[in-house]
Amino acid sequence: MTASLMTTSIRIALATAAPLALAAAGLVHPHGLSTSTAADWVDLHILLLPLFPLLTIGLLVPLWQRPGPGIEGVATVAAWIGAFVYAAFYTGLDAVAGIAAGTAVEHAAVGVGTGPLKRPLYEVGESLGHVGAYALICTVVAAAAALWPRHGARVLPGTAVLLLAGWSFVDSHIFWPRGVWTMCAFALGFALLARATGPGPAAGAERGQRAEG
Repeated sequence: MTASLMTTSIRIALATAAPLALAAAGLVHPHGLSTSTAADWVDLHILLLPLFPLLTIGLLVPLWQRPGPGIEGVATVAAWIGAFVYAAFYTGLDAVAGIAAGTAVEHAAVGVGTGPLKRPLYEVGESLGHVGAYALICTVVAAAAALWPRHGARVLPGTAVLLLAGWSFVDSHIFWPRGVWTMCAFALGFALLARATGPGPAAGAERGQRAEG
């Protein structure tokens, strides 16, 4: 295996680790919050707190360079900002609709309906989650704009898959089945993007031309 292939493999592994872990978590995610599932609901969302922000690694890997001048640099910084907004607000969803709602239901008095307890938390959490999910979509667009000048149409397949996954993510979370397949789509899109922007003959030729210049 050549050094460039090893590097590309590492890039793909880094980019896909978080969405694949989230897909696995989605397989055991309770489908609803009740007194019988509240403890598992809380425990799972505590474990998910550090995982959801790591989803952006799939975009940060191909952008792992100092921003250059012009549109490429501006788009790179925009992607970094979008990744931060996504991470902050989607973590808010997990904290409010996950940990807080689960804790409230778990400790609800016997015979008290849980709907009034969890509904306001769901509404706040979903609002935060929507901001985060739309920020992630914007981050994908910004990343594609940043990568286009150097890699051209090679970034289009991965970008297309990521945009479809991002749109599904707005209301699917990681619930089985669509949420799990959404995370798998993120993994595929990140892998395509990592492959398209990784070292290879084209990159080597470009470095050679720069060295000659």
